[in-house]
Amino acid sequence: MSEELSERKEAAENQGSEAELAASEAGGETSDFDLSSPEGRYLARSKSFVSRARQLSDSLQHTWDAHAGDYVVPVPTGAGHTAVAEDAKPLSFKRLFDRNAVVRLEIGTGNGDQIVSAAVSHPDRDYIGFEVYRPGVAQTVSKAVKAGVDNLRIIEADAAQALPILFPEGSLDEVWTFFPDPWRKTKHHKRRLVQAEFAETVARVLRPGGVWRLATDWSDYAFQMRDVIEDSPYFENPYAGVNPHEEDPDPGRGGFAPRWEGRVMTKFERRAIDAGREVFDLVAQRLS
Repeated sequence: MSEELSERKEAAENQGSEAELAASEAGGETSDFDLSSPEGRYLARSKSFVSRARQLSDSLQHTWDAHAGDYVVPVPTGAGHTAVAEDAKPLSFKRLFDRNAVVRLEIGTGNGDQIVSAAVSHPDRDYIGFEVYRPGVAQTVSKAVKAGVDNLRIIEADAAQALPILFPEGSLDEVWTFFPDPWRKTKHHKRRLVQAEFAETVARVLRPGGVWRLATDWSDYAFQMRDVIEDSPYFENPYAGVNPHEEDPDPGRGGFAPRWEGRVMTKFERRAIDAGREVFDLVAQRLS
């Protein structure tokens, strides 16, 4: 990653919204998209994805050239490099990993700290990640190479659009959505990933009893995530009524889990805590 990109990414992390920074640089507004529809929200997010730089530093480019073929899943693209073609074939986990094992998915792998750590700690499981930001994908590949793991693959695409195309029904044991873009401005909340239709998409690919783990450092997004989970006919919140929060519009409701021991403490999360923001963990269990 170039020094300029590194500075831009750090600035975005400090604000808690890398995509929002990119969108503002590209003009910031997406009034030409219907944000009341899933397709419109996907197009709005895609505009911010496309505005992000994809240039790699020399070292990351070298790693990409040497190892991307081992870790990055080639998928046919649709409209833009973050979209998967609608007629793409579902993934075969057996073909990807040359074995049959439990598969867990991370949506938004960032720089790869979480997924690489999990792959190292659990070599008996297989891991797949979605990430739209090319330098982040390359850093994940670099960390996987250094860790010597082979039970990890990454897809450079927008999960909201690609997940129902690429993943068979009931094929995943767990799905992780840690620190998704909060789209902090009220007028941009409809672009947030965790909404009712996305919950239905996640439910479709989880096995009965499977788990969707979420985390955010923005309280209003945490309350929205909780509402999405508890309003969904496909999930139950095993922590319903637990850990109420004083800022909750519905005082006393709670619904927040303890910090999951399997989630690594990243630089991003530490900065959020240092900035005085509380981190919320949530768990949704797929109903049978």
